[in-house]
Parts: sequence; C-alpha cells; structure tokens
Amino acid sequence: MKSHRLVPATLTLVLAACAQPGPPPPPPPPPVDTAAALRAIRAAGDGLDSAVQVQPLRDAAIEGFMKRAHEAEARQDYAAAASAADDALKLAPDAPDLLQYRAEIDIALAQWSEAERLALRSHQLGPKSGSLCARNWQTVVEARTALGDAPTVEAARERLKECRIKPLLRM
Repeated sequence: MKSHRLVPATLTLVLAACAQPGPPPPPPPPPVDTAAALRAIRAAGDGLDSAVQVQPLRDAAIEGFMKRAHEAEARQDYAAAASAADDALKLAPDAPDLLQYRAEIDIALAQWSEAERLALRSHQLGPKSGSLCARNWQTVVEARTALGDAPTVEAARERLKECRIKPLLRM
C-alpha cells in the first residue's frame, strides 16, 4: 500500500518541476527613432540628381492631395499625410515618387513592412539611379534595421551604392 501513496507524491513533484518557468524572454528592442530614419532616407537622395528629369504633367488633384500631405507631415500628423497620399495614389497608382513618399510616411508611422513594400514597388517602376533610387534603398535599410534583419540591411546598402553613377572621365 505504501507504494501507491508514493506514486501520487512523485507525480506531483515531477509535474511541479515541469511547471517551472523557463528563462525570461529577451527584453524588447529599443524603440526606433522614426524621425531619424526619415531624415536618413531623405538625406540619401541629396545631391544625386544632376541631370534634367522629364516628368509628365500631373492632374491638379494629385498636386492638391500632395500639398495636403506635406502640410500634414509638417504638423507631424502622419495619419492625415498618409490619407492624403493615398488619395493621390488612387489617381496615379504607379507613380514612383508618390509610392516612395507614402513609404516614407509609413516609416514615420513605424509601419516597417509596408514601407519596404512600397519602396521596392517604387524602385521597380522608377529610375535605377539617382535620388529616388537612393531613397528607395535607404527605406529598405531603415525598415530592415527596425525589423532586426542584418543580412538584408547589408544587401540593401550594397544596392544603395548602385544608385550613384560615377561621372564620365573627360579628357
């Protein structure tokens, strides 16, 4: 009879040992400075365009929506900026500059995956060198840095270098 009394006691000890919590989860990463990320993206394109860019005439409504978006961004009302940019994109869904601007607003909103998706779409439709290209790839760098994906960050930095075209050597 004694052996039957030991079985429940032993079972209780085994189950209690299994119920002990494991090591604590790692601390969450520090919050990303979205304003610094946005500045880095815009700085990436500074000084890269030295040629004339030809762009088609735009619908005045698009310009109105973008004016609203920039005004909202200046007030740091990123939700309103996103809404106005979305309205512009409804009229010109494949405009690389609008897609990139919307990606930048997503960076301000810490919407990392969506920002990356829009920047890559902008790059697919837009120029493969110059300012917009640099902003596209810097957006990927910032988004992937925030998501903790170091290998993709390095690959994006390499692609960013391709946006700079070395001037021709003139003799």
